Parts: sequence; structure tokens; C-alpha cells
Amino acid sequence: MARAKLFFFVTEDWYFCSHRLALAVSAIEEGFDVAVITRVSEHGKTITDAGVRLIPLRMSRRGMNPLREAAMVFVLWRIYRMERPDIVHHVAMKPVLYGAMAARFAGCKRVVNAIAGLGYIFISHQKKAKVLRQFVKQAFRLLLNYPGSRLVLQNGDDVELFRRSGLVDSGRITLIRGAGVDTRRFCPAPESTGKPVVMLASRMLWDKGVGDFVEAAALLRREGVAARFVLVGESDPENFAAIPSEQLRIWQEAGTVEWWGHQKDMPRVLGQAHLVCLPSYREGLPKVLLEAASCAKPIVAADVPGCREIVRQGETGFLVPARDVVALATALKCLVNSPGLRRRMGDAGRRLVIEEFSQDIVNRQTLRLYRELLACPL
Repeated sequence: MARAKLFFFVTEDWYFCSHRLALAVSAIEEGFDVAVITRVSEHGKTITDAGVRLIPLRMSRRGMNPLREAAMVFVLWRIYRMERPDIVHHVAMKPVLYGAMAARFAGCKRVVNAIAGLGYIFISHQKKAKVLRQFVKQAFRLLLNYPGSRLVLQNGDDVELFRRSGLVDSGRITLIRGAGVDTRRFCPAPESTGKPVVMLASRMLWDKGVGDFVEAAALLRREGVAARFVLVGESDPENFAAIPSEQLRIWQEAGTVEWWGHQKDMPRVLGQAHLVCLPSYREGLPKVLLEAASCAKPIVAADVPGCREIVRQGETGFLVPARDVVALATALKCLVNSPGLRRRMGDAGRRLVIEEFSQDIVNRQTLRLYRELLACPL
């Protein structure tokens, strides 16, 4: 019997490796023939070495040229038409919209549309974002409600939003919380000596609350709080909310924060942190917070969708109002000055990840969804 074909469509090869490669490997072990359609930069060999077929596709996450965007949908339609995958799994906003369109035209019967977070289009107050928001909502209604499709969301707030708005039929929505974390790789290590390291690790975007973190660091430095404030990650020119690298260098040269840039060995990097912070304005379910909790690090995050899933107030960390620099600084100061509290919260976070957010749990839930789709008569 021929193996069922499972195709992923994501924007970037690095994202597929960090968020979906383990799932793809699990699907191969379950007997699927797995391929990924993505823009290839430097992770192609990692993907193919894992046994996943790689189909390169040139695309831009912030592309707005109608002809180029239509051409990309056509190329994707041609791939689906030729390959005839049994299941296509689209991850993130643009792949969901373009992939769902191509899948419908190509006659793909089983479609998983996974939205990791509502991001710039839904949280920005800029005019461009407001216009795009209305377009995206109409596209959701048209593309995500046909037989054989499922919408995967990562947190309860987003599930409630979609159900309340009527954008997608409730019966097509599945909650699978995040991409999971490898608890064997991200594991606790003894705290390093010296000044406590307060770390924000993410893409360097305004929407991640990076500016608020820098302001809070400056405030605490003026108060004489003895800590190091560290940014880990690169700017993302493909994102409308990207912080220019020049601004990151200015902050570093001023001594407000340290900017470590992109780091490949995140277990080692997180091991150097005493606490981890993400004052983001909205998330799906931030993988870095799962990884931090798995490493037994206490967390300070904004009280927004996504972050609430992993930060249990007063138990695994602190939630503070989004965009509130003073509240953010107060929570950070509390943990900087309380080693015992850091240990208790870190241990609680580690237990929570093992019980609810491990990669094995998330992969089993997703594979179960695939099997349910294959078993459904179409």
C-alpha cells in the first residue's frame, strides 16, 4: 500500500526546523511520506538528512505585489496538482491563506491550517494593518470552512476569538498548544554565578515588547539594580514590526542592554539566564517561553493571549499588563532579588512543561488529527 503523502508549507526553512521538524520525523516513523515546501536559506541539508523531501519555493513574508503573490499561489497550486498530497499542513498566516487557496483549486481534500499567532495584522493600530485585517477576515471565512479542513490554534483566547467572531465553524477548530519542547534537550542546569542575567530571546520586533524591555532595563539601572539585561535574536527585515539593527547597536553601545544576536545553541544560552522575559503584545504560544520553563527558568511576560498558557501567575512566573514598563520593571526586580523564588517558580515551570507542553504530547495530538482526517469519508 502506498504511504500517505503529508506536505508542510511554511515560509522559512529555519522556522520549519525549529518548530515542525520533530513532528515531520514522527510522521515519517508513523508511515507518512513527508515533504516540506519552503524558502531555503541554510537549513536544507538538516531537513533532507531527517528524511523529509524538500521543495524550494521563493517567497517573501511581507510581499505585497499582487502579480508576484498570485504567481506564488499558482506555483503552489501546480505543486499540489502534480504531487496530489493526502494531507497538506499550512503553518502561519501567509501559508494558511495562500496554501488554502491553492489547495482548494488543486482539489486537495484534507487541509490543516495552523495559525501560530495573530501577529502584526491583528495587533497593530497602523492603517495598513487595519485594512489588511478586514481582508484577512473575509479570506478566513471563504477559505477555512470547506469540508476536510481543520484550523489549529495554539491558545484558548484565539479559539474563543474565532468561535465568537464566526470566522470559522466551531467544529473545524482544534486546540493544539504550540509546537512543544524537547524536554530532554532543554533541561535544568545550576544557576551561573555573578550578576543575574535577565534575558529576552526572540526575533527583534517591536511587537515582542523589546522596546518596553529596554525601557525597563534603563529604569532598573537608574535604581541601581545589579543585573545584566540581555537581548538574544536578530532583527527580521521581512516583518513590518522589525527593529533596525542600528537601533539594537545603539542600545548596546549606551550600555542599557547587551545584544547577543542570533544564537544557535539555545539550551546553552538559556542556561546562562537567571530569568526570562517576553513582554510581547500577542502570541500564539511562544516557544521560547516553553523552552525557558523546560530549563526551569522563571518567566516574566505580558498578560496577553499565548503567554497566559505557560505563565501561571505567581507559580511559574509573573504576568504584567502589556506596554506597562513600570509593572514590567517591578516584576523583573522582584525575581532579580529573590533567588529562592526563582528556584520555586523554575521548578514549577519545568513540571508544567513535562505534564502539558512536551514535544511528544504535541506530536501525538497532531498525528491523531492526521489520522482522523484520513479516516473521514470525503
